[in-house]
Amino acid sequence: MADESAAEDAAVDGEPFPADETSFSALAERHRHALRVHCYRMLGSFTEAEDMVQEALLKAWRDRASFQERSTLGAWLYATATNTCLTALPTRRAGSAAREAGASPFTGVAWLQPYPDALLDRAAPAGGGPEGPAIARETVELAFLAAVQHLPPRQRAVLLLRDVLGRPAEEASRALELSVPAVKSALQRARTALRRLLPERRAGWGAATAPGQEERAVLRRYVEASHRADLDGLAVLLREDARQTVPPASLVHDGRAAVLDMWRPSPAGDQAWGDWVSVPLDANRQPAAANYVRMPGEAVHTAVNIDVLRVEDGLVAEITTFGPELLPVFGLPMTR
Repeated sequence: MADESAAEDAAVDGEPFPADETSFSALAERHRHALRVHCYRMLGSFTEAEDMVQEALLKAWRDRASFQERSTLGAWLYATATNTCLTALPTRRAGSAAREAGASPFTGVAWLQPYPDALLDRAAPAGGGPEGPAIARETVELAFLAAVQHLPPRQRAVLLLRDVLGRPAEEASRALELSVPAVKSALQRARTALRRLLPERRAGWGAATAPGQEERAVLRRYVEASHRADLDGLAVLLREDARQTVPPASLVHDGRAAVLDMWRPSPAGDQAWGDWVSVPLDANRQPAAANYVRMPGEAVHTAVNIDVLRVEDGLVAEITTFGPELLPVFGLPMTR
């Protein structure tokens, strides 16, 4: 089955540019999900990624006269999608790649959203194919994506084309209209910046393609403790140096004590919001939970946020908290 998938993808790339729009759309559709992940990495926004892919596919068809036969259709589509994203990026304020040692890569990042694992699976089917390595866990984990958002746009594009997608330097050069030496220089600078931004233990948590049994066990305990409003139960799940970040607000709470202080008024006490319910889900190849609360006097639980966890050695090392807006994309309702 894997050989058939790989052969099919090779045929897509090996064919000349389709002569009619219907044939082009059929071939381009095979790349759509992987292109959406690529645009998501470029922009940090799930909602904008689909718009960028649609715009890129329309542009690729309109500019078909510029297609060079020495390039593959896949390379042409990735180049077009990359440049479509680059056009959008100058309107954004990029974060600074010059970070203090140990600083969170989420600080200053306001354009980050979670990505449902079910849609990542559509970009990298279990059957294999050349797109599979491009959806490796370490390149869709939130810490990596947050770090990438601090890179200048062209450095970001070079890093993603070369190190994530594995495209040759010559192809990246043509796609970005840069010289090969300029591509190599940009890649070196991007790699240096990422080493400062990413967690020191990244090599230890980036190998798997989905949350493992240990991570899922921690998530179950996290969900149960949240439902009971059990701060002591939540405390024992956190590393002493645990960190909670809220990217849209650029909030960072460093250390177990700071995280617990932030949580304390919500689940219990005089200022408690109400009855909490947490529902497990998978996002960015990490364990995650959707949190709902039923306020006093209300009949239903209303979605509050999405927590995405990074687990190290059986404890929660980082929690990244997002608003609940994308829950329908995960197949979950806004009320329960």
